[in-house]
Amino acid sequence: MRTLYLDCFAGISGDMFIGALLDCGLDFDFLKAELAKLGVEGYELSLTRVDRCGINSAKFDVHLHGEVHHHHDHSHDHSHEANPHSHDHRSLSTIKHIISSSALSAQVKERALAIFQLIGEAESKIHGIPIEIVHFHEVGAVDSIVDIVGACIGLEALKIEKIISAPLHIGSGTFQCAHGTYPVPGPATAELLKGAPVYSKDIEGELVTPTGAAIVAMLAADYGNLPAMKIERVGYGAGTRSYQNFPNTLRVVIGETNGSADVPSASDTTPATITVIEANIDDLSPQVFGHLMEKVLAEGALDVFYTPVQMKKNRPGVLVTLLCRPEDRQPMIELIFSETTTLGVRYRNEHREILQREFVKVETEYGAIKMKIARANDGRLVNYAAEFEDCRLAAELHQVPIREVQLAALRAFAAR
Repeated sequence: MRTLYLDCFAGISGDMFIGALLDCGLDFDFLKAELAKLGVEGYELSLTRVDRCGINSAKFDVHLHGEVHHHHDHSHDHSHEANPHSHDHRSLSTIKHIISSSALSAQVKERALAIFQLIGEAESKIHGIPIEIVHFHEVGAVDSIVDIVGACIGLEALKIEKIISAPLHIGSGTFQCAHGTYPVPGPATAELLKGAPVYSKDIEGELVTPTGAAIVAMLAADYGNLPAMKIERVGYGAGTRSYQNFPNTLRVVIGETNGSADVPSASDTTPATITVIEANIDDLSPQVFGHLMEKVLAEGALDVFYTPVQMKKNRPGVLVTLLCRPEDRQPMIELIFSETTTLGVRYRNEHREILQREFVKVETEYGAIKMKIARANDGRLVNYAAEFEDCRLAAELHQVPIREVQLAALRAFAAR
C-alpha cells in the first residue's frame, strides 16, 4: 500500500505540504495545469529552493496579483459583498461551486470538497453562524483554494493510497489575523485538530495553519510513528519563517507499507498468537453470563462466546471460551474467577491468521454508510460488507427496509 508519512515536527501548512510533494517529484508544470482547471484567476505560483537550518527545502508560494490593492479578481462576481477586499471573502458555496464545476478528476474534487466542508463546519461552530453564510477570510482567499486543491492534485498524481501523520507540533505564543491577536493554536485550528495528537514547544508562532490542520484532519488515516515501510522518496517543504536552530520544514516520506487498516479494530493490532481461556460452568445464573461478556470485552478481550454443554450428573452447563492477547491472560483469568462460580480455568496459546481490515465510507441516497473491507496480505480485496449499525440507523431514519440500505451501500461501493 503506497503510504505517505507526514513528519510534522515544525507543524504543517498547505504550502509546506505542496512544497514537500513537489520535492518528492510532483511535477510543478502539471500542478499548474491542473490548478488552471479551476478557472480562478489573479494569482501566480512560484517554486524556489531555500535553506532551513541546513535542510534544502522546496518553498511553494501563491502570489496574489495586486495584494495591496485587491482589484484584480475577474473570475467571480462579488456584488453581494460590500467589502472592498471582496476577493479575500468567498462563501463556502461559492468555493464548492468553483471546485465541483471544474474539470478536475473526481477524486481530487471529492477530497477538496470534504476538506472545505470540514473548515466550514469549524468556522460555523466558532462564529455561531449557519454553515451557508460562513465566509472565508484568510482561509477562503485564493491561496487557500489553491493550497487545498493543489494538495489533493499532488496526492493523486503521486498515487498515495494512505496517509499517516506524526503528532503535530502546533507552536506557541500568539499570532495576528483579521479579528485581532489570538493565542496559538487559533480557534479554527484548535477545532479542526480535535482527535489529533498535538504538542507545543517553545517555538514562537502559529506552526499549524487552519488549512494544514484541515488537510491532516480530513486525510490522515492514523497518527503515530513512522510505520514499517520500504522508503521510496523523502521530500521537504519549507515554512515561511526561518528560525535559528529549528528547521521550519515539513518532511514527507513516501513508501510501501503492508496492509491497510484505516481504522484498526482491536483485533487488527493483535499478534499472530492469541491466548484461548476456557471454563465449564454448570451452577451460574444466565444473567451473570451476560454481565461477564460485557465486562471482559470492555477490558480488551478479543472475543468471548458461550457453548451449551452437557456436564456430569447430567447437568446442562456452559463452556466459556475467551480469546485475548497473550499479555492480557492474567487479568482475564482473574475476571472469570471473580465474576463466576468456576474453581478452575484452562488456557493455551493458538496461532491465527487474519485478513487486513479497513473501513471506507460510501455515499448513498440514505446518507453515508461505512463499508468494512477485508484484504489478503497482498492487498487483494477478499470481502466487503456494509456496517450493520450504519444501515440500521439509516433504515430507521428513512423508514425503509434494512436490505434496501445494504443494497444501496453495495451498489455505491461497486461504483467507486
